[in-house]
Amino acid sequence: MAEKWYKGGLRFTCTQCGNCCTGPPGYVWVTREEIGKIAEFLERKDGSLPEGTLRRVGFRYSLTERSNGDCVFLMTTPEGKKICSIYPVRPLQCRTWPFWNQNLRSPRDWAEAAERCEGMNNGETHNFVAIEKVRLKKSWIEDE
Repeated sequence: MAEKWYKGGLRFTCTQCGNCCTGPPGYVWVTREEIGKIAEFLERKDGSLPEGTLRRVGFRYSLTERSNGDCVFLMTTPEGKKICSIYPVRPLQCRTWPFWNQNLRSPRDWAEAAERCEGMNNGETHNFVAIEKVRLKKSWIEDE
């Protein structure tokens, strides 16, 4: 196996800028288990998400976006800070940012993603083992 370019680790600390929660149309995939956890967090007795927050795409589900590209769960505080209103139960896709395969293909891909994310290349250093653990994760619920 080829040696990974990020073997020396990468720096990242989320600044809650909200840039990863907005942008061009896309998908934030959620599993049935994650939908259940979000519904429970939102104190939805029926186990479903509020109307307009979830869409079916083929056999999968994705969170919806507002017309400006923001995730439906991205909120702005009175101080102007962007925060995830479901942060403790956010989907795996959100939890694993920025250690996605597409960002880790090359230093150039990492640098391009960092242009939109002020937390990348700043803050805590994550070693190779920690990055791979996040990158290969299949479910965050298994950690409970």
